[in-house]
Amino acid sequence: MQTLKEKKSGCVLAKVALYGCLCVMLMSAVGCRKHKNDADAYGVCEATEITVSSEANGKMLQFGVHEGEYYEAGTVVGCIDTFQTYLQIKQLESSINATLARRPDATSQVRVLDDKLNTLNKEKQRVSNLIEANAASTKQLDDIQAEINITKSQIAATKSTLSTQDQSLLEEVEAMRFQMQQLQHALENCRIKTPIAGTIINKYIEENELAYQGKPLFKIADLSNMFIKVYVTEDMLSSIKLNQKAIVCLDNKDGKSIKLDGKVTWISPKAEFTPKMIQTKDDRVNLVYAVKVSFKNDGSAKIGMPGDVLFK
Repeated sequence: MQTLKEKKSGCVLAKVALYGCLCVMLMSAVGCRKHKNDADAYGVCEATEITVSSEANGKMLQFGVHEGEYYEAGTVVGCIDTFQTYLQIKQLESSINATLARRPDATSQVRVLDDKLNTLNKEKQRVSNLIEANAASTKQLDDIQAEINITKSQIAATKSTLSTQDQSLLEEVEAMRFQMQQLQHALENCRIKTPIAGTIINKYIEENELAYQGKPLFKIADLSNMFIKVYVTEDMLSSIKLNQKAIVCLDNKDGKSIKLDGKVTWISPKAEFTPKMIQTKDDRVNLVYAVKVSFKNDGSAKIGMPGDVLFK
């Protein structure tokens, strides 16, 4: 019969063996799970960001931009003071009207010479009839013909002069109309619009502040179409192609991965050293290629959020 000491020793050995088996199973499960979720590349989520700057000078009279809100493309979100531009447009309109009023009345001025020419032609016919009746001399007919020729030359010269004057005034008006288009364009630039449909990331100015050309007003990004920039080694590059499908994995607070479908939209044509903020010091000496994977965002991804990429 076994002694009490031997029984206790056997129980201890059995417990140790059971604990060892459990540890091996747990490590195997963790190792399998790690291998299953092992990613091909790592990076951070990004979006195309556009910084909208002022194209006009003046006080910001109204600016209804709110950070974090979504706006459709072409939405008017602000207005810069347009009073000075409006006055310049009205002044230019008056100048155009005044210039058009100076256009010569060619019809009335030429009509006087036409009437004189008609009278001379009638006089010529009358003198011709008198010559046939031996009641007038040919000198009278020559004098009338000379005056007719002079009148025709006057008509031609008058038409040419009036046409030149009219064309010159029309060109002045055309130049002022180009200036009008510039002012109208400047007036339109006073209305601040969103260039794309997206979410406001940053706001740089408030109402009643002074805006000037080139001053940033706000930054907008399309968060529905994002991308993640990752780096791959040269041995992986041969298996990656443009428009290739990929899976973007994001972590959530529950510890589960959110998977989003994506595709490769850009591959760097040249190698570079791995960015120091992503890899360890030992890995930074390796040459890698940058790759962009675009994906549709369902609201899970945020700018700057880390993610993994699995290439299919």
